[in-house]
Amino acid sequence: MSISALFSPLTIRGVEFRNRTVVSPMCTYSATDGLANDWHLVHLGKFAQGGAAAVFTEASAVEPRGRITHGDLGIWSADHAQALKPVTDFIRRSGAMPAIQIAHAGRKASMQRPWHGNGPLDDTDRARGEDVWDIVAASAEPVKQGWLMPTELSVPEIASIQAKFAAAAGHAVDAGFEVLEIHSAHGYLAHSFLSPLSNHRNDAYGGDLAGRMRFTLETAEQVRAVWPEDKPLFVRISAVDVDGADEGWSLEDSVALSGELKARGVDVIDCSSGGIDRLAAAGLGPREQGFRAPYGSRIRDATGIFTMVVGLVLDADVAEDLVASGAADLVAVGREALYNPNWPHHIAHELGVDPEFADWPEPYGWWLVRREPLLDGVRGD
Repeated sequence: MSISALFSPLTIRGVEFRNRTVVSPMCTYSATDGLANDWHLVHLGKFAQGGAAAVFTEASAVEPRGRITHGDLGIWSADHAQALKPVTDFIRRSGAMPAIQIAHAGRKASMQRPWHGNGPLDDTDRARGEDVWDIVAASAEPVKQGWLMPTELSVPEIASIQAKFAAAAGHAVDAGFEVLEIHSAHGYLAHSFLSPLSNHRNDAYGGDLAGRMRFTLETAEQVRAVWPEDKPLFVRISAVDVDGADEGWSLEDSVALSGELKARGVDVIDCSSGGIDRLAAAGLGPREQGFRAPYGSRIRDATGIFTMVVGLVLDADVAEDLVASGAADLVAVGREALYNPNWPHHIAHELGVDPEFADWPEPYGWWLVRREPLLDGVRGD
């Protein structure tokens, strides 16, 4: 059996991750009134069976107007926590850590589901019973021309939303989650405060870097006060607003933010990028695998905080190098997990970590190990 950095365990606070692979939050637009259902149990449960160390829910809104679409998950009530309990139970029984990302979409709320256009809600959506709701943001500026105009939040309204993040953390405890992440990336509410491209305030929540960081830092403080001390807290950031350019929020801004978050009890920075005025995956076209590695490496080296890198990680050697090189402590995959829910098991086998399929669910591994001798001739070995 080979030794692998990617498949070594990692303990953060009181939680042990069986390896360094994580299934990233991915919206599936399949909830009703924010409530999880059988779709979410099967969708998330198969990733836990697939060998990941932690499985994140999609962005779960802290209030109804914080959803991106009518189909988004929510975590704003005890009913939402109860609906997620079967999901967390199954993930845990499968050997993975159940994780939740709590979020507020801000000016990117009240959108169409992607297969309906992924733009502002219109008459076609209204005919399906999916009407527009009022949206809020750091400043009264839409994502782009033709999109909904958000209302600029007052200071008391900011405090109210931050209290909803803290309340959502309490509901996440009740639902049985072991890991919690605050979404402060991709142009959603917290990121809209961070970026000078979207924050044009002249009060304590705008202006210089300290003012623009205030929303995220205060939110992290309030969530950490509710989230149990023995459970890790992550924050997802867009490490830069624009990959390959100096426009807007910069990597050095992210280093400063990460240090402040660490001082407030945040354990892991989830390093994504982009999304301030578009989809996070849109923009530059083809990229190299693991292209966000420099973000994780810089933040980790500068602050000593754990980092997780996400984005276009496909191959075993790329994932292994992210951890072995020190760029990241955890590696998150999203769409590759949709394509191959057993991605962690497959790359473990490829790296020689689990040649006997011992880490697969027993009803699978029992058969697969007995199939191997039959494949020698088929593979030409």
